[in-house]
Amino acid sequence: MSCSPQQAQAEKLTLLVAANKTGYFGVHLNNAGKPKPYKAEVTRGGKSVNLGQFATDEEAALCVARSPEGRAAAAERAAAPAPLTSEEARQQAQAEKLTLLVAENKAGYFGVHLDKPSKPKPFKAQVRRGGKTVHLGVFATAEEAALHVARTPERQAAASERAAAAAPLTSEEARQQAQAEKLTLLVAKGKTGYLGVHLAKPGRTKPYRANVWRGGTEVSLGMFVTAEEAALCVARTPEGQAAAAERAAAAAPLTSEEARQQAQAEKLTLLVADSKTGYFGVHLGKPGQPKPYQARVKRGGRTVHLGMFATVEEAALCVARSPEGQAAAVRAAAAEGQGTPPAVPSGASLKEEGTVPPMPPGAFVKAEGVAPPMPPDAFVKVEVVVKEEEGSGGRPKSQRTK
Repeated sequence: MSCSPQQAQAEKLTLLVAANKTGYFGVHLNNAGKPKPYKAEVTRGGKSVNLGQFATDEEAALCVARSPEGRAAAAERAAAPAPLTSEEARQQAQAEKLTLLVAENKAGYFGVHLDKPSKPKPFKAQVRRGGKTVHLGVFATAEEAALHVARTPERQAAASERAAAAAPLTSEEARQQAQAEKLTLLVAKGKTGYLGVHLAKPGRTKPYRANVWRGGTEVSLGMFVTAEEAALCVARTPEGQAAAAERAAAAAPLTSEEARQQAQAEKLTLLVADSKTGYFGVHLGKPGQPKPYQARVKRGGRTVHLGMFATVEEAALCVARSPEGQAAAVRAAAAEGQGTPPAVPSGASLKEEGTVPPMPPGAFVKAEGVAPPMPPDAFVKVEVVVKEEEGSGGRPKSQRTK
């Protein structure tokens, strides 16, 4: 067994691997079947220099590693960044404000070719420069190769030229480009159907305007033939990507049953009320809209808006999570534990079953049907209905205490 790897480690040298028959940089199988079949060589001053013949490929690789050329190659590899994944290449292009231009070829990108399938770096990047094809290198992913193409003066000049007088993208092409760049064309409730896109000049060649809000100022991104192309322009901006991330992070609306289950899991109480919605702090703000229910509470003497929700229970869950909702739930629970009616907000009504409430002075009392006095230990059933300050009617829901 060769001790060359251990010797290289002891000398702090690197046996550089390569995609060739021997597996090592600068090592060639020169005389198969001979005692020393492996040749070590380097390129020095533009010429190939033979460093000797060796019995094993590791021994030849050690000889190469000891040479100035081998040390320089090892240092260059160590300094070179690790290959980028497809996602990392896209993010880097985005950070540099470059476009990985898609193309109808095997690699899927302009200037990128699938050169050596099954190799660690199968994708080749190249451009035309001065009438000649210039090789930019080989890469692990098509996106990393496309990034190197996008960085070239040729590609950037072409991008500027295309931006100035490029054929407009059709709606389908814009969607495909967004998909290739892993961007989201954000829909919105407007005439165009997309966030940041406006129908500014109907009847013109490029009627759609794309704009974003940046630093408190509305910034125009240009005019476009289709709404989708304008939406693609918005999606490429930092503002568009931030909006897409925010939407992705937002949870899907909870159904009524899911909201109840979540409240139970969090040990919260959805407080019922005598209002149109049936829940404390919940109001029907926008009937007919996807999120018609508004959750709000009184805080520091002011009404605080907590958001709009698809179901009344989800809005009630939001109220129940608030400090005000939790305080109201604690008061109700404490009152139930004492067997007395909880404190009722201003405007609330208190109904008692089985007892006659005190009558004001001078009030008329009808003798018929008056219940006899109740013994001290009689069972009293108390029903509390919390009445919202705004709105009445609807379905009353109640909390009962015994």
